[in-house]
Amino acid sequence: MNNTEHSSTTDGGVGAGRDERRVALVTGSSSGIGAAVARRLAAAGVRVVVNSARSVEAGEKLAAELPDAVYVQASVADEADAARLVRTAVDTYGRLDILVNCAGTTRFIDHDDLEAASPDVWRELYDVNVIGVWQTITAAVPHLRESGAGSIVNISSQAGVRPSGSSIPYAVSKAAVNHMTKLLAKTLGPAVRVNAVAPGMIDTPWFDGVEGIEASMEAVAQRLPLGRVGRPEDIAEAVVDLTNSSYITGEVLLVDGGGHLL
Repeated sequence: MNNTEHSSTTDGGVGAGRDERRVALVTGSSSGIGAAVARRLAAAGVRVVVNSARSVEAGEKLAAELPDAVYVQASVADEADAARLVRTAVDTYGRLDILVNCAGTTRFIDHDDLEAASPDVWRELYDVNVIGVWQTITAAVPHLRESGAGSIVNISSQAGVRPSGSSIPYAVSKAAVNHMTKLLAKTLGPAVRVNAVAPGMIDTPWFDGVEGIEASMEAVAQRLPLGRVGRPEDIAEAVVDLTNSSYITGEVLLVDGGGHLL
Protein backbone atom coordinates (compact mmCIF):
# COMPACT_ATOMS: atom_id res chain seq x y z
CA MET A 1 0.00 0.00 0.00
CA ASN A 2 1.31 3.44 -0.81
CA ASN A 3 1.45 6.36 1.59
CA THR A 4 -1.98 7.82 0.81
CA GLU A 5 -3.53 9.20 4.00
CA HIS A 6 -6.77 7.37 4.74
CA SER A 7 -8.13 10.29 6.74
CA SER A 8 -7.96 12.67 3.80
CA THR A 9 -11.10 14.22 2.34
CA THR A 10 -12.31 14.58 -1.22
CA ASP A 11 -14.29 17.19 -3.17
CA GLY A 12 -12.88 20.21 -1.40
CA GLY A 13 -13.17 18.90 2.12
CA VAL A 14 -16.72 17.48 2.15
CA GLY A 15 -16.96 15.09 5.09
CA ALA A 16 -13.98 16.50 6.97
CA GLY A 17 -11.89 13.87 8.70
CA ARG A 18 -13.27 11.01 6.63
CA ASP A 19 -12.20 9.79 3.22
CA GLU A 20 -15.41 9.38 1.26
CA ARG A 21 -13.89 7.29 -1.52
CA ARG A 22 -15.45 3.86 -1.77
CA VAL A 23 -13.64 0.74 -0.60
CA ALA A 24 -13.82 -2.61 -2.40
CA LEU A 25 -12.73 -6.05 -1.28
CA VAL A 26 -11.97 -8.31 -4.25
CA THR A 27 -11.36 -11.92 -3.26
CA GLY A 28 -9.14 -14.07 -5.47
CA SER A 29 -7.63 -10.99 -7.08
CA SER A 30 -3.93 -11.77 -7.49
CA SER A 31 -4.36 -12.68 -11.18
CA GLY A 32 -6.86 -13.18 -13.99
CA ILE A 33 -10.37 -11.79 -13.64
CA GLY A 34 -9.90 -10.72 -10.04
CA ALA A 35 -6.79 -8.70 -10.84
CA ALA A 36 -8.54 -7.03 -13.77
CA VAL A 37 -11.46 -6.11 -11.49
CA ALA A 38 -9.08 -4.67 -8.89
CA ARG A 39 -7.31 -2.56 -11.52
CA ARG A 40 -10.51 -1.22 -13.01
CA LEU A 41 -11.98 -0.33 -9.63
CA ALA A 42 -8.75 1.43 -8.66
CA ALA A 43 -8.79 3.36 -11.93
CA ALA A 44 -12.27 4.57 -10.97
CA GLY A 45 -10.93 5.95 -7.69
CA VAL A 46 -11.98 3.06 -5.47
CA ARG A 47 -9.62 1.91 -2.73
CA VAL A 48 -9.03 -1.83 -3.11
CA VAL A 49 -8.24 -4.77 -0.86
CA VAL A 50 -6.44 -7.42 -2.92
CA ASN A 51 -6.68 -11.02 -1.75
CA SER A 52 -5.52 -14.53 -2.52
CA ALA A 53 -5.16 -17.77 -0.62
CA ARG A 54 -1.71 -18.67 -1.94
CA SER A 55 -0.25 -16.28 -4.53
CA VAL A 56 1.25 -13.88 -2.00
CA GLU A 57 3.97 -12.37 -4.17
CA ALA A 58 1.58 -11.67 -7.04
CA GLY A 59 -0.99 -10.18 -4.68
CA GLU A 60 1.51 -7.91 -2.99
CA LYS A 61 2.87 -6.80 -6.36
CA LEU A 62 -0.59 -5.86 -7.63
CA ALA A 63 -1.47 -3.96 -4.44
CA ALA A 64 1.79 -2.01 -4.72
CA GLU A 65 0.92 -1.01 -8.29
CA LEU A 66 -2.48 0.42 -7.40
CA PRO A 67 -2.93 3.99 -6.10
CA ASP A 68 -4.29 3.03 -2.66
CA ALA A 69 -4.51 -0.70 -2.03
CA VAL A 70 -3.55 -3.33 0.50
CA TYR A 71 -3.00 -7.07 0.12
CA VAL A 72 -4.40 -9.62 2.56
CA GLN A 73 -3.64 -13.33 2.35
CA ALA A 74 -6.66 -15.35 3.43
CA SER A 75 -8.63 -18.39 2.30
CA VAL A 76 -12.33 -17.65 1.98
CA ALA A 77 -12.98 -21.37 2.52
CA ASP A 78 -11.87 -20.90 6.13
CA GLU A 79 -14.54 -19.12 8.21
CA ALA A 80 -12.04 -17.39 10.49
CA ASP A 81 -9.92 -16.29 7.52
CA ALA A 82 -12.95 -14.88 5.71
CA ALA A 83 -13.93 -12.89 8.79
CA ARG A 84 -10.35 -11.67 9.26
CA LEU A 85 -10.20 -10.59 5.62
CA VAL A 86 -13.30 -8.42 5.96
CA ARG A 87 -12.18 -7.08 9.34
CA THR A 88 -8.79 -6.07 7.91
CA ALA A 89 -10.47 -4.19 5.06
CA VAL A 90 -12.64 -2.24 7.49
CA ASP A 91 -9.81 -1.66 9.97
CA THR A 92 -7.58 -0.35 7.18
CA TYR A 93 -10.02 2.02 5.49
CA GLY A 94 -12.83 2.53 8.00
CA ARG A 95 -15.56 1.33 5.66
CA LEU A 96 -16.56 -1.27 3.06
CA ASP A 97 -18.78 -0.45 0.10
CA ILE A 98 -18.16 -3.17 -2.48
CA LEU A 99 -17.52 -6.91 -2.24
CA VAL A 100 -16.52 -8.83 -5.35
CA ASN A 101 -16.41 -12.58 -4.77
CA CYS A 102 -13.93 -13.76 -7.38
CA ALA A 103 -12.11 -16.50 -5.46
CA GLY A 104 -12.87 -19.86 -7.01
CA THR A 105 -11.47 -23.23 -7.93
CA THR A 106 -12.25 -26.11 -10.27
CA ARG A 107 -11.22 -29.54 -11.44
CA PHE A 108 -11.09 -30.41 -15.13
CA ILE A 109 -13.13 -33.62 -15.32
CA ASP A 110 -15.01 -34.95 -18.34
CA HIS A 111 -18.72 -34.86 -17.61
CA ASP A 112 -19.12 -38.55 -18.40
CA ASP A 113 -16.39 -39.57 -15.93
CA LEU A 114 -18.69 -39.80 -12.93
CA GLU A 115 -16.24 -41.71 -10.75
CA ALA A 116 -13.60 -38.99 -11.07
CA ALA A 117 -16.09 -36.46 -9.69
CA SER A 118 -15.69 -37.93 -6.23
CA PRO A 119 -17.28 -36.65 -3.02
CA ASP A 120 -13.90 -35.13 -2.11
CA VAL A 121 -13.93 -33.11 -5.33
CA TRP A 122 -17.46 -31.89 -4.59
CA ARG A 123 -16.45 -30.84 -1.08
CA GLU A 124 -13.31 -29.07 -2.29
CA LEU A 125 -15.19 -27.04 -4.90
CA TYR A 126 -18.14 -26.24 -2.65
CA ASP A 127 -15.85 -25.14 0.20
CA VAL A 128 -14.41 -22.36 -1.98
CA ASN A 129 -17.05 -21.62 -4.62
CA VAL A 130 -20.17 -21.70 -2.45
CA ILE A 131 -19.37 -21.78 1.27
CA GLY A 132 -16.46 -19.37 0.81
CA VAL A 133 -18.73 -16.89 -0.96
CA TRP A 134 -21.32 -17.26 1.79
CA GLN A 135 -18.80 -16.78 4.59
CA THR A 136 -17.33 -13.66 3.05
CA ILE A 137 -20.75 -12.16 2.38
CA THR A 138 -22.05 -12.79 5.91
CA ALA A 139 -18.92 -11.18 7.37
CA ALA A 140 -19.23 -8.18 5.04
CA VAL A 141 -22.97 -7.48 5.16
CA PRO A 142 -23.01 -5.38 8.37
CA HIS A 143 -20.40 -3.04 6.89
CA LEU A 144 -22.04 -2.96 3.45
CA ARG A 145 -25.30 -1.93 5.13
CA GLU A 146 -23.50 0.90 6.90
CA SER A 147 -22.21 2.10 3.54
CA GLY A 148 -25.71 3.13 2.52
CA ALA A 149 -25.08 1.89 -1.02
CA GLY A 150 -23.48 -1.51 -0.56
CA SER A 151 -22.89 -3.69 -3.59
CA ILE A 152 -21.98 -7.37 -3.90
CA VAL A 153 -20.96 -8.91 -7.21
CA ASN A 154 -20.40 -12.65 -7.34
CA ILE A 155 -18.30 -14.08 -10.16
CA SER A 156 -20.25 -17.05 -11.43
CA SER A 157 -19.95 -18.83 -14.79
CA GLN A 158 -21.96 -19.65 -17.87
CA ALA A 159 -21.60 -23.22 -16.57
CA GLY A 160 -24.03 -22.27 -13.81
CA VAL A 161 -26.62 -21.30 -16.42
CA ARG A 162 -26.04 -23.82 -19.22
CA PRO A 163 -25.02 -27.51 -19.13
CA SER A 164 -21.33 -26.87 -19.70
CA GLY A 165 -18.15 -26.25 -17.73
CA SER A 166 -14.88 -27.79 -16.64
CA SER A 167 -16.66 -30.40 -14.50
CA ILE A 168 -20.12 -31.20 -13.21
CA PRO A 169 -19.25 -30.29 -9.59
CA TYR A 170 -17.94 -26.92 -10.79
CA ALA A 171 -21.05 -26.20 -12.86
CA VAL A 172 -23.36 -27.10 -9.99
CA SER A 173 -21.38 -24.93 -7.57
CA LYS A 174 -21.83 -21.95 -9.88
CA ALA A 175 -25.56 -22.65 -10.26
CA ALA A 176 -25.70 -22.49 -6.46
CA VAL A 177 -23.95 -19.11 -6.52
CA ASN A 178 -26.50 -17.82 -9.02
CA HIS A 179 -29.42 -18.84 -6.83
CA MET A 180 -27.67 -17.49 -3.72
CA THR A 181 -27.31 -14.19 -5.56
CA LYS A 182 -31.05 -13.94 -6.21
CA LEU A 183 -32.03 -14.99 -2.69
CA LEU A 184 -29.67 -12.47 -1.10
CA ALA A 185 -30.76 -9.68 -3.44
CA LYS A 186 -34.32 -10.22 -2.25
CA THR A 187 -33.20 -10.41 1.38
CA LEU A 188 -30.67 -7.59 1.62
CA GLY A 189 -32.37 -4.88 -0.40
CA PRO A 190 -32.63 -1.93 -0.36
CA ALA A 191 -29.44 -1.39 1.67
CA VAL A 192 -27.29 -3.83 -0.31
CA ARG A 193 -27.58 -4.81 -3.96
CA VAL A 194 -26.46 -8.31 -4.97
CA ASN A 195 -25.68 -9.31 -8.54
CA ALA A 196 -23.55 -11.87 -10.37
CA VAL A 197 -21.50 -11.90 -13.55
CA ALA A 198 -21.38 -15.21 -15.41
CA PRO A 199 -18.38 -15.28 -17.78
CA GLY A 200 -18.14 -17.49 -20.80
CA MET A 201 -14.72 -18.77 -21.87
CA ILE A 202 -12.14 -16.23 -20.72
CA ASP A 203 -8.44 -16.39 -21.54
CA THR A 204 -6.89 -16.43 -18.05
CA PRO A 205 -4.12 -18.30 -16.20
CA TRP A 206 -6.90 -20.65 -15.02
CA PHE A 207 -6.33 -22.64 -18.21
CA ASP A 208 -2.52 -22.73 -18.08
CA GLY A 209 -1.34 -26.27 -18.70
CA VAL A 210 -4.76 -27.62 -19.70
CA GLU A 211 -4.25 -30.03 -22.59
CA GLY A 212 -5.70 -28.84 -25.90
CA ILE A 213 -6.94 -25.53 -24.51
CA GLU A 214 -5.61 -23.39 -27.38
CA ALA A 215 -7.51 -25.44 -29.94
CA SER A 216 -10.62 -25.32 -27.78
CA MET A 217 -10.43 -21.55 -27.45
CA GLU A 218 -9.98 -21.15 -31.19
CA ALA A 219 -12.99 -23.36 -31.87
CA VAL A 220 -15.12 -21.41 -29.40
CA ALA A 221 -14.02 -18.08 -30.88
CA GLN A 222 -15.04 -19.18 -34.37
CA ARG A 223 -18.56 -19.99 -33.17
CA LEU A 224 -19.21 -16.91 -31.03
CA PRO A 225 -21.15 -13.99 -32.55
CA LEU A 226 -18.42 -11.60 -31.33
CA GLY A 227 -15.68 -13.74 -32.87
CA ARG A 228 -13.32 -14.10 -29.91
CA VAL A 229 -13.03 -15.55 -26.44
CA GLY A 230 -13.21 -13.12 -23.55
CA ARG A 231 -10.49 -11.25 -21.73
CA PRO A 232 -10.39 -10.56 -17.97
CA GLU A 233 -10.96 -6.89 -18.76
CA ASP A 234 -14.32 -7.75 -20.36
CA ILE A 235 -15.53 -9.20 -17.07
CA ALA A 236 -14.04 -6.35 -15.04
CA GLU A 237 -16.00 -3.85 -17.12
CA ALA A 238 -19.26 -5.65 -16.38
CA VAL A 239 -18.45 -5.95 -12.67
CA VAL A 240 -17.71 -2.25 -12.27
CA ASP A 241 -20.83 -1.33 -14.22
CA LEU A 242 -22.92 -3.38 -11.78
CA THR A 243 -21.31 -1.72 -8.77
CA ASN A 244 -22.39 1.63 -10.20
CA SER A 245 -25.89 0.65 -11.37
CA SER A 246 -28.08 1.70 -8.46
CA TYR A 247 -31.30 0.15 -9.78
CA ILE A 248 -30.08 -3.37 -10.63
CA THR A 249 -30.19 -6.23 -8.14
CA GLY A 250 -30.70 -9.98 -8.34
CA GLU A 251 -29.30 -10.10 -11.85
CA VAL A 252 -27.05 -12.86 -13.24
CA LEU A 253 -25.36 -11.15 -16.18
CA LEU A 254 -23.97 -13.45 -18.87
CA VAL A 255 -20.79 -12.02 -20.38
CA ASP A 256 -20.02 -14.65 -22.98
CA GLY A 257 -19.55 -12.99 -26.36
CA GLY A 258 -23.05 -14.09 -27.35
CA GLY A 259 -22.49 -17.73 -26.53
CA HIS A 260 -25.96 -18.03 -25.01
CA LEU A 261 -27.40 -17.36 -28.47
CA LEU A 262 -25.94 -20.56 -29.94
